[in-house]
Amino acid sequence: LNIKELLLKMYGYGPKTISVQAEGECEVTAKDIVTDPDIEVLNPNLHLATLNKDGKLSLHMTVKKGRGYVPAEVNVEEEMPAQTIPIDAIFSPIQKVNFIVENARVGRRTDYDKLTLEVTTNGSITPEEAVSQAAQILREHLEIFVNFKEEMRPAVPAVDVDRVRMIDNLKRSVDELELSVRSYNCLKNASIRSIGELVQKTEAEMLKTRNFGRKSLNEIKEILEAMGLGLGMKLDEEVLAELAKSEVAQDEPEE
Repeated sequence: LNIKELLLKMYGYGPKTISVQAEGECEVTAKDIVTDPDIEVLNPNLHLATLNKDGKLSLHMTVKKGRGYVPAEVNVEEEMPAQTIPIDAIFSPIQKVNFIVENARVGRRTDYDKLTLEVTTNGSITPEEAVSQAAQILREHLEIFVNFKEEMRPAVPAVDVDRVRMIDNLKRSVDELELSVRSYNCLKNASIRSIGELVQKTEAEMLKTRNFGRKSLNEIKEILEAMGLGLGMKLDEEVLAELAKSEVAQDEPEE
């Protein structure tokens, strides 16, 4: 299988699950993959497998965001199903970079240089976006060397729309998930009131909840996945602080 060659673009947060099913004599390509609405296949013509008349393929893949190169052994997680096969992951969208410096003339002056950048990406971002992001990162790293003796003015952080949406969803009550009565009662008995509390639970922890079975687990996973969330999420301190403030506000009696 050419899974390592598969190029995907994810909108929002993960993890997400995609799948491909095939049977009988056929050529399986990336366009046969059943994707989530938040996932785009960038190379749909990629050949994945060739099946003979007795062949059968059933494959489920977990998609996450990341940075740089992550080897397969790092992608190993606890509580993975027995048949899970971790693979190397390459998150960088840059395929090739080159630069050319040439002499340039401006008016009568000939002591100028012309810089030409050649950037090739995998299609998840444009070369212009790649150069812009690289320049932004470089500027942030070099900022520390500017005016050593002067107090650095704090940079105004950019608003991450996806992150704001995620935090808003985490603050919501599990009452808003429109769960079946059985699933809702299980969460209530486990004292899980908010979506933020729910996503921090692992599948194993949820299955230990009284009267909570696989059917309820799959129902909750499907609903969370549609929101760009999932079980077993590791929330950073800033998000946890936001959730704590929200819980305090909800617990305060109204005057």
